[in-house]
Amino acid sequence: MSQDRTLHHFALDPASRQVRLALGEKRLPFVDVQVRYWERPKDFTKLNPSGMTPVLVDGDGAERLVLCEAPAILGWLEEAHPEPALLGHEPAERAEARRLITWFDRKFEYEAGGYILHEKMEKRLLGLGAPELANLRQGREGLKTHLFYIDGLLQAREWLAGRRLSLADFAAAAHLSVIDYFGDVPWAEVPAVKTWYMKLKSRPAFRPLLMDRWPGLSPAAHYDDLDF
Repeated sequence: MSQDRTLHHFALDPASRQVRLALGEKRLPFVDVQVRYWERPKDFTKLNPSGMTPVLVDGDGAERLVLCEAPAILGWLEEAHPEPALLGHEPAERAEARRLITWFDRKFEYEAGGYILHEKMEKRLLGLGAPELANLRQGREGLKTHLFYIDGLLQAREWLAGRRLSLADFAAAAHLSVIDYFGDVPWAEVPAVKTWYMKLKSRPAFRPLLMDRWPGLSPAAHYDDLDF
């Protein structure tokens, strides 16, 4: 299959960031296309009828493959480009990585990230007015609960799912990095999480995320600082 790849994504979308991190870690080059998905552009919805980012287009012509949304893309990348393995080599670590990916994409999003990003990002993009303080407070309380949980994991493990970096780390970092863009992560309260995040920020795959900027949405001063 042709190695031409195009990733249609939104810079501040956690799902898109998971795919970008995996592509970067596997050293797979791609063309970057930013999508204002909330406007439902016709060319994009032809690729993915759900209208959700990310979408990876791999190859062209008769070999063109359109992969929609993070779970499908990440699964395909592991099968089509197995090295480096990002789900671990041992069955127990692979199972734990999958559990934590689901944790962040479902539970964390529902209890923490969804509240914060809706109030701080989506409302601005959609012109829906000022943030609701009660929703922000609920999201920040949920965020602390999750941070304390993963801080406990990281006190006993080198990486979230065990001894090796995995897609679980990328799922967590993708969600936390967007919240950190807006300065809402209380790093001082979770030293093990902060150390883990500093390790991730220094990886080559992570550097493009630190350069992300979106008009009208400025990052926190420490966002791209490796020694924050």
